[in-house]
Amino acid sequence: MAELTDQQHPQYRGDRTLVNELMRSEEPSERNFADLARLCIRYRGFPGARDIQSDLEKLLRKWQLSESELFAKTRKIHTEIKVYGSIKNDRDDWA
Repeated sequence: MAELTDQQHPQYRGDRTLVNELMRSEEPSERNFADLARLCIRYRGFPGARDIQSDLEKLLRKWQLSESELFAKTRKIHTEIKVYGSIKNDRDDWA
């Protein structure tokens, strides 16, 4: 049986930078909540990036939210404002 090894996520570098910024945030904005939710979805079950996964859990505790509360909050945010948009091609970053 082959040993399972952690994988490197293709967006790790940019995500690591974003997580570091979120960790420094004392009063999260709507964008911060949306970014956290997006990253939780991206890294859920991913076989690697353990440091990011750990920091996402820390952020949920810091902001006193469960994952389901975060998702409910961000659904509401997305119905009220456009959180994401790109000047280049108006494509969201959900990959």
